[in-house]
Amino acid sequence: MPRFIAPDIRVHASFLDAMKEFVEEDAGERSLLRHEMERYGATWHRPEVFAEYVARLNAEPLEETPRSEGWVPSTTLWYAEGGTFLGRLSIRHRLNPFLRELGGHIGYAVRPTARRQGHATAMLIASLPVARRIGIDSVLVTCDTTNEGSRKVIEGAGGVLEDERGGKLRFWVATGG
Repeated sequence: MPRFIAPDIRVHASFLDAMKEFVEEDAGERSLLRHEMERYGATWHRPEVFAEYVARLNAEPLEETPRSEGWVPSTTLWYAEGGTFLGRLSIRHRLNPFLRELGGHIGYAVRPTARRQGHATAMLIASLPVARRIGIDSVLVTCDTTNEGSRKVIEGAGGVLEDERGGKLRFWVATGG
């Protein structure tokens, strides 16, 4: 049964396979990983670089962690079954002006070979209690206006459409409690 894990070096090989799938597909979901691919992509295969990447992701929730200008603290969760990386989800702890307009609190990506199996919906639903523990009562989740699959995922998790801005549909999803 798939479940969330903190980023972990034990899924290194499967993670690399998934990144190869994203690059080959070159689709919109890749944008969630674009920054990481630009920074690490050519060297992720090296265990010490991957360990550094995992450590950085696991430090991101901390306020004191250095981060790029405009980036906010975030919690990254990997969705895995055994040692197989299926996808990732990031919960941004607060919204800056860009995230409020287009990015939202939560971004997710499922590797191409694991799509259409319910993983994205399961990931989004399972992330809501995590967001609640962070202190977020209602999360903003966005998707491209043309991404019918992601729209169904968000609506399946209880998303209520607020509006469309800049080619993005903006949904609010209650975190419970």
